[in-house]
Formats: sequence, C-alpha cells, structure tokens
Amino acid sequence: MQVKRFFAADMRTAMKLVRDELGADAAIIGNRRVAGGVELTAALDYQVAPAPVRPNPALEAELRKTQARIASAQAELATRAEQDAGKDRQLFANESLLAPELPATPVKPQRAAEPAPVAAPAVDPRALEAMRFELHGLRELIEVQLGSIAWGQLQTRRPQQANLWRRLQRMGLSAELSQALLSKVAGVAEPRQAWRMLLAHLAHAIKTPKVEPLEEGGVIALVGPAGMGKTTTLAKLAARYVLKYGAQQVALVSMDSFRIGAQEQLKTLGRILGVSVTQIDPGQSLLQALTPLAKKRVVLVDTAGLPGNDPALRLQLESLASARIKAKNYLVLAATSQSQVLKAAYHSYKRCGLSGCILTKLDEAASLGEVLGLAIGQHLPVAYVTDGPRIPDDLQVPRSHQLVSRAVGLQTAEPPSEDAMAQMFAGLYHSPAQRAG
Repeated sequence: MQVKRFFAADMRTAMKLVRDELGADAAIIGNRRVAGGVELTAALDYQVAPAPVRPNPALEAELRKTQARIASAQAELATRAEQDAGKDRQLFANESLLAPELPATPVKPQRAAEPAPVAAPAVDPRALEAMRFELHGLRELIEVQLGSIAWGQLQTRRPQQANLWRRLQRMGLSAELSQALLSKVAGVAEPRQAWRMLLAHLAHAIKTPKVEPLEEGGVIALVGPAGMGKTTTLAKLAARYVLKYGAQQVALVSMDSFRIGAQEQLKTLGRILGVSVTQIDPGQSLLQALTPLAKKRVVLVDTAGLPGNDPALRLQLESLASARIKAKNYLVLAATSQSQVLKAAYHSYKRCGLSGCILTKLDEAASLGEVLGLAIGQHLPVAYVTDGPRIPDDLQVPRSHQLVSRAVGLQTAEPPSEDAMAQMFAGLYHSPAQRAG
C-alpha cells in the first residue's frame, strides 16, 4: 500500500493533486484542516489474498463447554427467581388473613411518576467543529467525483452539448443559467442553429424597462456598495436630463455624509449643470429633504455605499423603502466585480425594494456573464449601462440583444480546462433542485 499526504488551499485542488499523482483508484483515508488550507491522506491499495483459516478442534471443544456452562447457569437463575416469587406471594396472602377488616375507602388514582429529566451530554465545541469540517470535506469529495463523472459522460454521449457548455463558460455565465439555457435547445441537432437559438433565449431572459426611468420621472435613487460608480452615474443621468429638458425640473439629493468629499463632488456638479443640490444631514430624514422638491419632475438621490453589516445602511434602506416617498431604487453594479461581490451587493440592498439595476464600467470588464447572470437570476431589469467616463455620452439605454453581442465579443479566447468544467458540474450538486433537474 502506498500512502501519501497532499497539501492544498482547498479540497478540490487537493483532490486534483491526488488524481494526478496516484490516479483515479486512490482512496482518501483522512482529511483535516491545516494552516493555509487542507491536508488529504490518500492511499493506493492492492488486494491481499486472505490467509486460509484452519480449524482448531481443541478451541472449538472449549467453546462448546463454555456455552453449556452459560446455559446451565441461566436456567438455574431462572428457577431460583420463580421460587422466590412463589414465597413472596404466600407471605402476602398470610398477612392479608391476619389483618383486621377496615372500612373501604376510595382510593384516588395516583399519577405515574414523571421520569426525571436527563441532562444532555456535554459536547466539545472543538470536536463538533472538527466533525463539521470532516463532513464538509466529504461532501466536497463526493461533489468533485460526481462532477467529473457527469462531465465525462456528457462529452461521450452528447459532444455537441458539451461544446455549447464550453462556449457559455467562456462568456462567464453561471452553471445554473447555462443549464437552463441548454435545456431549451436540447432537441436542436445542427450546431450553428443551436448556438443562435441559445443566444436568442439569453437575450429574451434579459429584461429592460419599456419606458426610460428619466422619462417616467419621480424620485430615482442609486444604491450599491462603494466603488460601483453611483455618483458618476448620477452625474450622467442629471446631465442627460438637463440636455433634453433643461435644469428647472430636476434636483439632486445627497445622502452620503460618510465619504469625504462626496457632497462637495455633487455640489460641483450642481453648479456646472445649474441644478439645485440638497444635502441630508445625519439627523434629517429623507422625507423632510424631499418635501420642498415635490414640484420637481425628477429627483436623483445619491446614497452612501456602506457595508452590509453597518446599522446605518439598514436605516438608509428603510427610508428608501418608505411608501410615502415612492422612490424607484436602482442597484448600481460594476461589470468588473466578481460574482461573489455582485451577489453580496444584491442581498445587502434588496431590502429597499429594487426597481432594476444599472450596469457600469462595461469598458473595463473582461466578461459580462457574471453581471448579466445576476440580473437574469434576480429578475432585475437593466435600466442603463455605462461604458466610459464621459458625461453624459457614455450612458446608454440598453437593448438586450446588444448586451448579448457584447458578452459574446468579450468571451475568453482559451476554452476552459477539463478540471474547470468538472468543478463547474460539481457546483450543480449543491442544490437539490439542480440534482433533481
């Protein structure tokens, strides 16, 4: 038996090292968390012929004698127990004959004694954490194995579908969205037609507003984490409206009293455009600030980009969700952000009620699949896109087919590796709904 340890940053990387060095027949006999990652202990086993078992007559005779003694002792104990029980019954009968007769009194039924509560055994938190880590590691091992098997079977049985999977991964789309799109073209045999239909379904899944938000008017608030481009996008929206309708019917409101220079930046923009700017102090409510602006056709609100666990964010989102304000809140998402950052931003800011999203920094993005996937998965209409620093030239009202064409143009030149595809298939096993599909 060949036993070896492997160290890696995560379980999937460690599994790849095991497969590369020991092969697919290697068995995982241990895993534990170490500084900087995980440690796997793997073994390459071989079958050993079991040694023939020779009978031992003397040992068997002794075992039979021992069994006979045990049976005899059990029978003797049972006989003694019956004799003792008979003596007790006779004793109780004699006592009842000698006892004087007493008037019968009603006997109240007694409640059965409740069992005493059993204290739960103490659990060592470290042992519990180690058990959780081991179970998590085992689940990852199973997912990796299942992903590798599923990807290998797909390449063998349906090579055209496998090729479409690769192309979608080059665009940066998630495994769940790719699976949903491919299910719609599963019956199309011609590869080019399948790809065109797949892109058409993708464009249909991207929702855009029928009427531009600036044309609808009202209170429009831009929300999102810091660094997504909220203030710059608000400047582009304000300039777009001023160029078309003038500066009299638009106003700017700043809720960002946390970032140094944020309100000064908005003041400068207001002076350039000739638009009034209202600053909200920490003790002032949004409703109080908006009351003097009730006659304005469009009010653009710039919010503070706060962490998801900041108590000030909760207060800010509650004020934007107020039914008395009737604000249309748009989540600003940078196309350069990673998928996990985009998901965290959505879950932090969805509490205010989102009317849609605005995609920024398209000119700096290496892929659009991640941000488009979030908009599709969370049913967020894409209201605007920005692709440069110019105000307001680099702000457009999007069209879904144009976004798809741009996403195709940004796809990576190199196809994803076999390990990446296997890991992507392994990710599908996280959700029971995906396993059932």
